[in-house]
Amino acid sequence: MLIDTHCHLDFPDFDADRQEVIRRARQEGVGRIINIGSSLRGSRAGIALVKQYDFIYTSVGIHPHEADKIDEDAIKDIQELSKQAKVVAIGEIGLDYYKGISSVENQKKLFICLLEFAKLNRLPVIIHCRQAQEDILKILRDRDVACGVVHCFSGDEHFLRQCLDLGLNISFTCNLTYRKAGNLRNLARLVPLERLLLETDAPFLPPEGYRGRRNEPAYVKYLAEELARIKALDFQEIARVTTANAQALFRLNL
Repeated sequence: MLIDTHCHLDFPDFDADRQEVIRRARQEGVGRIINIGSSLRGSRAGIALVKQYDFIYTSVGIHPHEADKIDEDAIKDIQELSKQAKVVAIGEIGLDYYKGISSVENQKKLFICLLEFAKLNRLPVIIHCRQAQEDILKILRDRDVACGVVHCFSGDEHFLRQCLDLGLNISFTCNLTYRKAGNLRNLARLVPLERLLLETDAPFLPPEGYRGRRNEPAYVKYLAEELARIKALDFQEIARVTTANAQALFRLNL
């Protein structure tokens, strides 16, 4: 069994055929899916989705791009949503300095607020980091955050080792399959197997051979195959260990 620990089935990209996308994932051996909340609206949609499928779970969170729009009421809403059944994490949350859509100050405030809430309520966090490595590390260290995953890892070796030292898990997406992703594959070799998770980040970052098209949870198998090559292990071993890792972090019922 495979687990896609990070996708966005609530996005409009799936409105036309969401049920069929989910059916294909099951056919390809995806036993559990975690839908990731990246806005208040998306978090609510994720909760509605998990009520329809017993093998889908969700997180609630607010992406750093949303930070300038967030007020105290929105934070309270996310906190209340986190109490719903099958909410397994807070995220995705973090910092994104690449596009500068929200101010750095507001991003940090939002990130810290939701980190502290997650820690108080013993929920793992799903961390988004883009061109903000040192600030992410400082905030995580200052708050002694160790329960979570850095999703869609794209940092350098120093950042990777620091995240591992903190006790965090690491997940890669299907961009690991890209022909020019040699550096990313080198980083994947450094991640201990017991700290590795699988994700598609669908609808984004489809695997090699599907680029320019929509990604979907069924394609997590291509990521597992690539990691099996990188780690020189059987596909079944990658599936077994990453499934166990996801179950332990998110406390999924398997």
